[in-house]
Amino acid sequence: MADKVKVEKAATKKLGIAGVLSLAWMTFVSLVAFLAPWLPFDDYATSHLEALKVGPFIAPGFPLGGDQRGVDMVDKLVWGIRNSMMVALGAIALGFLLGGTAGLIAGYFKGKVDTVITGAMSMLLAIPQLVLAIALVAVLASPYIGSDGMNQFPSNGRKMIVLIFALGVVTAPVVGRITRANTLVWSQRDFVLAAKAQGAKNFRIIFREVLPNVAPAMFSIALLGIAVIMVAEAGISFAGAGLPADVPSLGNIIVGGQSLLLLGTPHIVFEPVIVIFLTVTSLNFLGDIVRARFDVREAAV
Repeated sequence: MADKVKVEKAATKKLGIAGVLSLAWMTFVSLVAFLAPWLPFDDYATSHLEALKVGPFIAPGFPLGGDQRGVDMVDKLVWGIRNSMMVALGAIALGFLLGGTAGLIAGYFKGKVDTVITGAMSMLLAIPQLVLAIALVAVLASPYIGSDGMNQFPSNGRKMIVLIFALGVVTAPVVGRITRANTLVWSQRDFVLAAKAQGAKNFRIIFREVLPNVAPAMFSIALLGIAVIMVAEAGISFAGAGLPADVPSLGNIIVGGQSLLLLGTPHIVFEPVIVIFLTVTSLNFLGDIVRARFDVREAAV
């Protein structure tokens, strides 16, 4: 009983300063990403002569300066955050749909099903994730021959969908392995065995009994996965396989400003780097908090 009381007290501990700051930053970033079209900011293609290669806090009305085309860095970062978050959320959702489902099935049914699914996930994990993502983007978003016999280039929308698909595919095996491991544990609990004994169907048990208990661990990995995908998107942009240059993302902004890094305008690179750093750090803090709460919940069971 005393141990249970200690566990319950630990579960009610506050987030701490780091947790509060992380939650505040992610709330801010999420609101900016979601509300970007309705916020009072210019389009990311609008140029201002007075902001041309201007550093932060120099030109009135441009607190973060301007880029090499005179675009307000505030506007560019807002749309960059939106596009990067769209890619990250879309990829992690796809990764959870594919990997989470595969992990649940493998961990619950075990046997030959587990062997086949785990083998497939191991094969994907054997390929460097960044290399696999770049290869998928290069193949699926390459120019193609149209009905008129001329080369056709994929639209910006298709490139974003392909990028989301590629990052989702490389995320799926990681999510699948973690989901499988947790499913193996929960599928042996008494309430699951009791549901089997009462004749409940397998998929009902998976989605009604196992999944709700595996979900906290999956959510913790989702937060870390979003952080990893944002960094991966920046890496793919450096390889030239990311979003088009006219569609700003945090990775694209860095790539576009790297040639000017030593020419008096380092803010074009440093500002998106700082945004990525703060976002990744916040997501890691929140992921650790969720995992700690999940461990406390496990101890109380």
